[in-house]
Amino acid sequence: MNPTDPTAASAFDKARTGLWTSLQKHLASVYKAETTFARATAFAEAFPFAVSGASAGQLADYWAARNALRDLFTDETTQLDTLNKAIRTKGYAEAEKKQLYLLLLGYMDIAATIFERLHTEIPNALPPDEELAETTARFDRVRKFARLNVKGIAGLLTLPTR
Repeated sequence: MNPTDPTAASAFDKARTGLWTSLQKHLASVYKAETTFARATAFAEAFPFAVSGASAGQLADYWAARNALRDLFTDETTQLDTLNKAIRTKGYAEAEKKQLYLLLLGYMDIAATIFERLHTEIPNALPPDEELAETTARFDRVRKFARLNVKGIAGLLTLPTR
């Protein structure tokens, strides 16, 4: 894409605005799930918590909220991976791609603090969750890739001159 082409700038502006609007909607969903999860963990005084210290209703609410947050994490990670690939393959100028990656990273940094609760606000005896582990690893890969693109991969691959 030629940065002096007004059509290119218009397409980029639309993409940036669309990404911003989309990320705001996704963030609203993540905040809603976090609020539900926070309510469901309000009974616990410390984490990891003892299952024996919670009522059956509290545990049912906890597992429902945890599963909803976990499913959202999986869905968001898939969509973020797709967005990451879309930014990479579009014909935008490098500076424009960096702007899009910065928007993505801002969202991911906020979302990561929320999704981290899936690892910290847990019962004492939490069974292994391979899907959560895979999603966490994938989320981290997407975030690291976006971060590398903001820093500029080309700049990282050149050796410093003396």
